[in-house]
Amino acid sequence: MTDAQFRPQTLLSRGGTERSPFGETSEAIFMTSGYVYKRAEDAERAFAKPGSAYVYSRYANPTVTMFEERLRRIEGAEACRGLASGMAAVFAALACYVKAGDRVVASRALFGSCDYIIKTILPGYGVETELVDGRDLGAWEKALSRPAKAVFVESISNPALEIIDIEAVAKLTHRAGGLLFVDNVFATPLLMKPLKLGADIVIYSATKHIDGQGRTLGGAILGPAQWITDHLANFLRHTGPSLSPFNAWVLLKGMETLDLRVERMSRSAAQVASFLETQPKIDRVIYPGLASHPQHALAAHQLKGGGTLLAFSVKGGKDAAFRCINALKLILISNNLGDARSLVTHPATTTHFRLKPEERAVLGIDDGMIRLSVGLEDPADLTDDLGRALAAA
Repeated sequence: MTDAQFRPQTLLSRGGTERSPFGETSEAIFMTSGYVYKRAEDAERAFAKPGSAYVYSRYANPTVTMFEERLRRIEGAEACRGLASGMAAVFAALACYVKAGDRVVASRALFGSCDYIIKTILPGYGVETELVDGRDLGAWEKALSRPAKAVFVESISNPALEIIDIEAVAKLTHRAGGLLFVDNVFATPLLMKPLKLGADIVIYSATKHIDGQGRTLGGAILGPAQWITDHLANFLRHTGPSLSPFNAWVLLKGMETLDLRVERMSRSAAQVASFLETQPKIDRVIYPGLASHPQHALAAHQLKGGGTLLAFSVKGGKDAAFRCINALKLILISNNLGDARSLVTHPATTTHFRLKPEERAVLGIDDGMIRLSVGLEDPADLTDDLGRALAAA
């Protein structure tokens, strides 16, 4: 049966499953580094024809393949490769494709480690990089008026939730002769399909919503099968950022409930954001599902929901934000996101602490900003906790 015969919820629980001769119900964990052959000719054939047989788990593994196949079907991509973490995926996707003398353009609102790759690692390899205000199509037009090999964006930025017009940027990228790479972690494959909007490569930190329970690390790169073969496959084979079979199995289990979790968490996030907008000790609330979001219309066009993340700024700067965070009893302090448990972090002193104050200001990250990842708790309990914490601020 083909994927077209099944809806997303079915693919999330069944897609890509391959059973061993034992006929297990749950996907098997193939905890093996290598594989054996009956004859020397079989080994020769396996090495001569990559993909014809499992050779070494740094190259491919049956459990990892099942994870890749399930995510590929949900995303609607031709191919997917699993990696050890989300940042391994970001780096590998770019490093396998660009070389000295190439040019990369990126939105300036990036997660701290993504920012480091674009601004420090790639230029060290002789790659020209340029950052632009991702919300400004005029800035994109100017930057992409000359050739670029790659464009990298976060579909929803971390932590200020800026939204990139993927359709428009994709057209400009292709006109400049490049490929558009989209980190879609905040939106998840359920709320946005970048490939349908014109993106070429989609990247995930599976550590976030796909696992969704704070258990394990993982990442993924999805795109055209030919691009994966021509650029990514040998890069991964020889550099080794491989996904553990056990981690792949945990991610498979996470995908079984991904739809249920994202729908519930997004609904709760909308309720929490609406509550925060009424609080006098808050300067601003940033949530794509709110009419007050400056790109609300674009969010409604590209997203199937407001998502599970929001940010808000407490009046009084860092001291007030810290008092608020420290007064929380239910919501936990952690730099992770997409978890079943609600989590807060202070971006200016954690995920974006390496940026200079003026750089953070440009990105809208003030000292009072708190990023909140909404979990599966009752939203009334979350608003009660936030109300008490804001009183302490």
